[in-house]
Amino acid sequence: MVTRAQQIGVIIGLAIVAALTILRASDPQLLRLARDLTFDQYQRLVPRTFENQPVRVVDIDEASLREFGQWPWPRNRIAALVDRLSEMGASAIAFDVLFAEPDRLSPRNVIRDVTGVDPAFLGQLPDNDDIFARSLSGRPVVLGFGLSNEGNYLPPVKAGFAYTGESPFGAPPAIKAATPLQPQLEANAAGIGHISLNPGASSAVVRAVPLFLSDGKQLYPNLAIEALRVAQGASTYILDSAPDAPNTITRVKIGDFVVPVTATGELWLYVSPDTKERYISASKVLATGDLSPDIRNAIEGSIVFVGTSAAGLQDIRTTALDENVPGVSIHAQVVEQILSGRFLSRPDWANGLEILSIAVLGSLLVVLTTFVTPAVALACGLLITFLALVASWAAFLYAGLLFDPLAPIVAGSITHFAATAFRFLVTDRERRDVRRAFGHYLSPSLLYRIEHTRDALRLGGDERELTVMFVDVRNFTQISEQMTPSALVAFLNTLLDALSHHVIANDGTLDKFIGDSIMAFWNAPIDVSDHAGKAVRAALGMRETLARLNSSDAFGFGDERQVRIGIGIHTGLACVGNMGAETRFNYSAVGDAVNIAARIESACKDISFDILVSETTASLLSDYALLEAGSLTLKGKSMRTNLFAVVGDARLARSGEFVELHAAHKRLIDAMRTHQTGTRKLIGAAKLKAQAAAAGLLQEFYGQISRRAAHFADEHADRADHADT
Repeated sequence: MVTRAQQIGVIIGLAIVAALTILRASDPQLLRLARDLTFDQYQRLVPRTFENQPVRVVDIDEASLREFGQWPWPRNRIAALVDRLSEMGASAIAFDVLFAEPDRLSPRNVIRDVTGVDPAFLGQLPDNDDIFARSLSGRPVVLGFGLSNEGNYLPPVKAGFAYTGESPFGAPPAIKAATPLQPQLEANAAGIGHISLNPGASSAVVRAVPLFLSDGKQLYPNLAIEALRVAQGASTYILDSAPDAPNTITRVKIGDFVVPVTATGELWLYVSPDTKERYISASKVLATGDLSPDIRNAIEGSIVFVGTSAAGLQDIRTTALDENVPGVSIHAQVVEQILSGRFLSRPDWANGLEILSIAVLGSLLVVLTTFVTPAVALACGLLITFLALVASWAAFLYAGLLFDPLAPIVAGSITHFAATAFRFLVTDRERRDVRRAFGHYLSPSLLYRIEHTRDALRLGGDERELTVMFVDVRNFTQISEQMTPSALVAFLNTLLDALSHHVIANDGTLDKFIGDSIMAFWNAPIDVSDHAGKAVRAALGMRETLARLNSSDAFGFGDERQVRIGIGIHTGLACVGNMGAETRFNYSAVGDAVNIAARIESACKDISFDILVSETTASLLSDYALLEAGSLTLKGKSMRTNLFAVVGDARLARSGEFVELHAAHKRLIDAMRTHQTGTRKLIGAAKLKAQAAAAGLLQEFYGQISRRAAHFADEHADRADHADT
């Protein structure tokens, strides 16, 4: 039956799920950042492997600047670089460099500012821009342009565009103006592409590169794909749009290559670690003399990007691998990725799937947390988290798909926490009350069983079979007379704490501490299997613990005074439950079984042994090392009670030494019971066997046994003797 508290919990939980679903649908900046960081981590775990693709970066590095001077270089040197690369067979040469202004180092521009120079002479001087333009003519060279906030210049587009479906011109990022190119360079370049890697992005990390920019009427390609187009001799880009979805792009065909893109025409970068194999220093290409075969082989047939890694030129970008690399290398990696065919993509329906997963999984967690145990709900939550991570990781690893596992996991965790908190505060109040009431004298395993077993606990009076234990300190009055009150309290705390742990550890219930005594029982408030055996195991544990405390002088009494205890155990019917006043009560047991256990503990003094059990308890202990200790008339009982001394556990009972001791003990008891002569010799033999089986544990027991002959006499014979007299 569903309680009102559970109904309220479900309503509150579903409201939280709805709020989290709406939050994810709005996709705030913080969630986008977390999603990007997750995808970055995937790439760091499994980056794209660097392959020896026909793509190279001619690097204007520090060595090149030392060799040929500071940047910018005169454009006749740039022309020489184009000539060298063309001679070596580069399939395309793309410049990640802006040529927006006339070359100030051109001889014509330098002499023009000199006073008195004949204008006719100026016309005879070389112009570096003309030299560079002639070098471009007829060669597969792609020039770059950047975005500008000034003017209205837009570069010419050297390629055509075709598209399927609706118009895609509104999909890419917008371009309002560009940095101008020199007219002769613009005219002679085989291709022109933009070099902007992440325009308008709030993060410094380059995760996706726009393959196109748009002014609403015309698309402007990226430097990398323009170089790929020129290298193939292709004339047209073919764009696929989503059916019935204007201003979206799904794929781009560049010559023989098809590239999946985002709706805005961006390519998700799947980067490989930066490596020196990607770079060739410009100083080596421009070096005089014959070039090495390695450089020629690397350039021949390759798409070559010319850019700079020199720190002073400030073209350094950060990748998803958290590496700082030259911007030109990212253009090169775009082409490498296209050639390798290893793409990352985030489908248009990914957002919808993630939002739906938050709603469905969150609702499932609300129901589980409300109606099943917290452990099961937590296990299900962890399983859902694990499956979300595995599914996201597998999609990335095997299909290159990017699904965000973080948003569903975080939303699920918040939902689970909120539902669990509500349950803890409201629906589990009764369970907490029970735990608080019984936590002081029950073992954790018993508490768990009470909490998770319906009707396991009935408060009030409950008559059931118990095994009851009493523990008492011997000669406590003498000990207390020699100690200050504070020292006495410290002594009792040390002793009783150490002994009581064995009750809890063996599924017992601590009833109370009575001065120097402990009362405990087994088989309540719920059933405990083998309760007699567990009580005896607790007693044996107390014996060992006390021996250890004495040997380490934990009480500070010295070797001359050893603390001793007596333990009495009996199994029988008793009434157990909460007893006392309505406002103050105690969970305890009363009845004849309790009284007998207390009397057995007192009998330890007469028998001179530390652990005694009744015949009823002994009948339940077939595997323990027990010796008959005689029949005593306990206070308040008309019949004598047979008692047994607990020498040890099942391991000792199976030993050859104890078997011999048990036989010698039986001969002694039989002789005492029938009033035979020569019992002194039998006592001596039993002492020797006891020394071998249980060290000095039984020496005092056998030392006093002769004066207890009446304890072993036949009770019926005694009654007959009394009747005759």
